[in-house]
Amino acid sequence: MTLFRTLFVLLSITIVSCNSGSKATNGDGPDKEELAMIAKKMKEAGFYSGTVMYSDAEGDCPYTIDVDSDDYTYLLDPINMDEKYQKDGAKIWFKFAGLKMMNRCEKANPISIVEIQDRM
Repeated sequence: MTLFRTLFVLLSITIVSCNSGSKATNGDGPDKEELAMIAKKMKEAGFYSGTVMYSDAEGDCPYTIDVDSDDYTYLLDPINMDEKYQKDGAKIWFKFAGLKMMNRCEKANPISIVEIQDRM
């Protein structure tokens, strides 16, 4: 009986110590509050948020960036986007410079990516 009690106490301590974190998370990454703080910092640093879109339609730009905006929708044609980010649906933060050149496709304005990184 003493052995049973000892094992029960040790098991209880182990379970309690495994679950005693300062903040419980489900392992899916940052919560909404943390994401909002990240977004605020990125925007203050001059970044835009967007989603990479792929198209194989004739006359379309192969990859465009759908810029996140509450006011209206607009697409940008990044002429120098690294292959790492050329994935349909990729969420990104980016800085860009507009270009004075003819559009390569009707739906998007050409830009040069200045800085880019993945967005959660």
